[in-house]
Amino acid sequence: MAGILKTAKHILGARAFLKACALCLCVITPGYAAVAGGYLLVPEAVLDVDKGELKKGYGVLVTDGEITAVAPVAELINQSKGTKRIALDGLTLMPGLIDAHSHILLHPYNETSWTDQVMKETWAERTLRAGQHLEATLKAGFTALRDLGSEGAGTMDVGIRKSLDKGVIGGPRLIVAGRAIVATGSYGPKGFDPSHQIYLGAEEADGPDLVRIVRSQIGAGADIVKFYADYRWGPNGEARPTFSLAEMKQIVETAASSGRPVVAHASTDEGMRRAAFAGVQSIEHGDNGSVETFKFMAKRGVIFCPTLAAGDAISQYHGWDKSSEPEPARITQKRETMKRALNAGVTICNGSDVGVFSHGDNARELDLLVNYGMSRAGAIKAATITGAALMGKAGTLGEIKPGYLADMIAVDGNPLEDLSALRRIGFVMLDGQIKVSADLLAD
Repeated sequence: MAGILKTAKHILGARAFLKACALCLCVITPGYAAVAGGYLLVPEAVLDVDKGELKKGYGVLVTDGEITAVAPVAELINQSKGTKRIALDGLTLMPGLIDAHSHILLHPYNETSWTDQVMKETWAERTLRAGQHLEATLKAGFTALRDLGSEGAGTMDVGIRKSLDKGVIGGPRLIVAGRAIVATGSYGPKGFDPSHQIYLGAEEADGPDLVRIVRSQIGAGADIVKFYADYRWGPNGEARPTFSLAEMKQIVETAASSGRPVVAHASTDEGMRRAAFAGVQSIEHGDNGSVETFKFMAKRGVIFCPTLAAGDAISQYHGWDKSSEPEPARITQKRETMKRALNAGVTICNGSDVGVFSHGDNARELDLLVNYGMSRAGAIKAATITGAALMGKAGTLGEIKPGYLADMIAVDGNPLEDLSALRRIGFVMLDGQIKVSADLLAD
């Protein structure tokens, strides 16, 4: 079989062969163990995501899960004795991608509604689905996820993260929020007779009890704390702020005592303003953010996670034919929001809200970031350097530099010129181990 594959590669060329055979060649889970001497990766070029430029003729040396050298291949020859040389012909090597807003315990709403997933699917089913979601994510070149809420599945996300850490299952790096925190009476599922006790998609808490709830979530294994600064609980079902500024500060201060960051779901301008003032790490969605609020976020160092792909997917679920119909008001509004955010200079991350749509299609958010006004280089930086900061790995993840963790992918093409290259994955390395590869690429 190996001989047939090498012959096919010779006839077709690396790129054509990869396009034709990626799906059948690229599943290696949980992955090869790192070889004793490490690896010398030799791609067509190495992408410097900070500078937004390609370094052609460069190689990368990997030892014990860490990048130990990045230099012209000729300079690495003496350093690479005893290593396994991996020829990534025609491919661009870049840092693994990071999705900073995911829900591994959800699957697309056009398959099963959010309410039915929370109310009718067993935690066992949802956990098993999560394993499939993680595999699809890694195959798609995303080597790290920030998972922002188990959505009614308790602390199953914590157990999944522990299973990943132990090597029981394969998948990307993962940090989790456990059960998000919501103000009493604001969250769902809704519409049931109040005499019934309904298990909610998040944990209710108010006032002084917020301190206890934050500490209990930390004790249960949450890496980060998430709360809803607003929700659709107004008199007419409109989004309105939930927690007071004092309550938000309680959440942030309690989490900070344990060294954990806090993120806020917020779509109203007032909810965003309160959350930014309280000191959250990032604000998710931000549909109605004003220029003034985005400028305030920039000043405070609060990162904006617009989750464009979720709104895009939900609009299509509701009947929008994207190929032939004008954009609905929700999409037009989001475009205006992104313009305000970009003009305000707030830092924007790549966070898709995947789970609303199919896992493995995470690159959808990057496409939309560019479509809504970011440069390709800026979108890639949002999915690498900025994502690393949100993972708590600034300075050790998100770039290809000596001393950084060896989380890398190789793509067919130059993503600075053609973002669709991010959907053509030929190689994935996580923590110095090859997780996805076309075997013919290895010497």
